[in-house]
Amino acid sequence: MEPVSHYFYSHRLKLQFWDWGTEGKPTMILVHGGLDHARNWDWVARALRDDFHVYALDLRGHGNSAWAPGALYTIAEHVLDLSALIEVINDYPVYLIGHSLGGIIVMHYAGIYPDRVKKLVSIEGLGPPPNHKIHRPASERMRNWIEQVRQAEKRDPRSYPNLETAVSRMQEANPHLSDDVARHLTLHGTNWNSDGSLIWKFDNFARGFPPYGTNIEDAREILGHIDCTTLLFWGMESWAVDPEKDGRAAVIKNHKLIKVPNAGHWVHHDQLDVVLTETKKFLAEE
Repeated sequence: MEPVSHYFYSHRLKLQFWDWGTEGKPTMILVHGGLDHARNWDWVARALRDDFHVYALDLRGHGNSAWAPGALYTIAEHVLDLSALIEVINDYPVYLIGHSLGGIIVMHYAGIYPDRVKKLVSIEGLGPPPNHKIHRPASERMRNWIEQVRQAEKRDPRSYPNLETAVSRMQEANPHLSDDVARHLTLHGTNWNSDGSLIWKFDNFARGFPPYGTNIEDAREILGHIDCTTLLFWGMESWAVDPEKDGRAAVIKNHKLIKVPNAGHWVHHDQLDVVLTETKKFLAEE
């Protein structure tokens, strides 16, 4: 089963989304994380498409969506794009699932438009902890961002001589990945150069942390407006901090946190069965 590719426009950018069907079912949209792509959701989409009309979005600067020269790649810009896609689909309220950056995006959308979201799942998607450099004083944030951009302008994107080398880099980033999953993610996450080498699809300028648009108090205010029930996942081997310990989860009124052992940041790859079992149970609850 392969999804159908469609495009839409947001902020004058041509963005891609994948349509898994099924017509007549409630709308569910899957949103990937930073430096990733929508086809990382294939296993989740196949498991949920019997009960939902599943769509998966390639964020701006990622996958097959257009890059955004001059943009900051802020949360606000990504939420704008998700909002445009949801208006194209025009079937409210929607179900949303996001991972990492995608989790932040879907949660912000649900806080901004609480009446448009039925249920929400966020996998490692509560954003950087309070001690992260993205929350430092404005002068430091500006300086760090300027230096990141200047370095990116001087840096040629890394290429890989063959598919196997790129797959190895994928598994280096996440040792939990099986060979098959790593190969799938790499095939859909790379483009071929004329010399036969491969290059990642994402825009290198999406790597940096924008100096504005990630504010703890703003996020608390927005997430405090989420009305729908929310399921959170945290991988117990992740670099991310337990969101209950540092208080980030507390602002979400009606939430449940699943702490998943033997899983890192990509919980839906590392422990797919756990994520699917808990998500299906959550979605079936009244």
